[in-house]
Amino acid sequence: MEVILKEDVAKLGARGEVVTVAEGYGRNYLLPKKLAVKATAANKAVIEQMKAAAARKTTKEKADAELLAKQFEGVSLLFTRKAGENDALFGSVTSADITHELEGRGFNVDRRKIELEQPLKALGEFEVPLKLHKDVIVHIKVAVTKEASEETPAAE
Repeated sequence: MEVILKEDVAKLGARGEVVTVAEGYGRNYLLPKKLAVKATAANKAVIEQMKAAAARKTTKEKADAELLAKQFEGVSLLFTRKAGENDALFGSVTSADITHELEGRGFNVDRRKIELEQPLKALGEFEVPLKLHKDVIVHIKVAVTKEASEETPAAE
């Protein structure tokens, strides 16, 4: 089945592209969610209008992302976590933790835009990428420190 994508679909294609997909995928997922339309002659004529609108929308989204990226300059987050003997964390710092901390500072960022390959499970400073737009990526500093323990070892 040939469809014209109305939105970017991961691992399939970008907005405005004509792609061939399995019948079931197109009929049961793409079409009902309004992510694509059937690739008929009339719809192919409309594709040019969609591409122009998509270009305007992408340009605006990129400009908004660049403005937001400037606000992230110099932003650093500090997390204090309990750690064991060899500075191994009990738990971790996840993208949800980073999102929550950013919201506390007035930034509204979707946690899926935080590109942590794995949660932070060690003490130290890390550069965490935020993908605000496909062309705009910002790195913020995240520091994970050891929580002060109430017990102090006896000096012998």
